[in-house]
Amino acid sequence: MNPEPASVACVRAPKHLAIVMDGNGRWAERRHRPRSFGHREGQKALRATVEYCLRRGIGSLTLFAFSSENWLRPADEVGALMQLFLKALDREVDELHGHGVRIEFIGDLSAFSTELRERMLRAMEKTRGNRALFANVAVNYGGRWDIANAARLAAAAIANGELADANLDEKSLAPFFALASQPPVDLFVRTGGEMRISNFLLWQLAYAELVFIDTLWPDVDAAVLDGCIEEFARRERRFGRTSAQVAITTGQEPT
Repeated sequence: MNPEPASVACVRAPKHLAIVMDGNGRWAERRHRPRSFGHREGQKALRATVEYCLRRGIGSLTLFAFSSENWLRPADEVGALMQLFLKALDREVDELHGHGVRIEFIGDLSAFSTELRERMLRAMEKTRGNRALFANVAVNYGGRWDIANAARLAAAAIANGELADANLDEKSLAPFFALASQPPVDLFVRTGGEMRISNFLLWQLAYAELVFIDTLWPDVDAAVLDGCIEEFARRERRFGRTSAQVAITTGQEPT
């Protein structure tokens, strides 16, 4: 892996980067190829992004790979995506494990075939001890599902006497969400030109910086990611405070 240029390496990087990888189908259609071709090309951008995060010391990367709404797409496209998942698990897990990447699938895995689900579970178990990068892959995931699932888990904890209902608040509910053990998402990027979050990480994005870019996912490379990180570094993150208060805590002039 090549080191980052000094001008990029000194830029403040997020601890947790979340990406909606949009534009595979349109990328293929512009080249008069089937949409599945775009999904295959998108895997190259995924590998480049993982390598980028490892170089920059970004500890958590969460990728929106397959939403709960994506089942509504044409059956042949969904089938092609499932096959890509299977092949990617066979091909990529050992290499990711070798780089210290921990793989975590978040979402309702029960909807997938037994074969695919078992491979996901094996990949998670194999890489569980790794710490160089948490690579979270959201599959059959929706932010509303995550909130409802957290509520169900909290209700079960209350029924079991593990949590008092009178104590249920944001802090006590937070551990029941996906990604609860990782830093909050501080940078959200969506490729492909659409400017919405599409039911992704509704709870976790509460204070994230949102960046929307026109680049289609298969064209994402280190230079594109550098631009997103530089935009993130320019943002003043106040978390409800004033610029003057932020300046006191950071030692910087208010912007």
